[in-house]
Amino acid sequence: MLIGELAERTGTTTRALRFYEERGLLTCERTTSGYRRYDEEAVKRVHNIRELLDAGFTIDDVRAFVPYLDRDLPQTFPFEPRCPNGYASVGPPRFAELNRRIANLIELRNRLIDRMPWLAQDSPSEPTGEDQQPCGT
Repeated sequence: MLIGELAERTGTTTRALRFYEERGLLTCERTTSGYRRYDEEAVKRVHNIRELLDAGFTIDDVRAFVPYLDRDLPQTFPFEPRCPNGYASVGPPRFAELNRRIANLIELRNRLIDRMPWLAQDSPSEPTGEDQQPCGT
């Protein structure tokens, strides 16, 4: 299949597919006229790349999962400490980064609530009662 069909079947863009190829995650053959031609397994590979990216991994992290990209991803990956460059090595730093981001977002939310306490209500569409003041005062 050509790149446009692969993009359509996987819900991604041709630009993303070229990027995956540049990063060594996706391979293709070339037709005599230079068009990229992908085999049927590329659909599974792209779906798996997208699933790992959606789970919070970076494109560089996904390289550690190359042995799994052409088949159904396991629900959980076994811990393999003997593989220092494998997928077990990318999980802890990614987890720590996500925790840092979550902490930063919580801090931002709390600062916003300090300024606009009515946002913390169940339905924060607008201030109620004593929180309301005339505009510009």
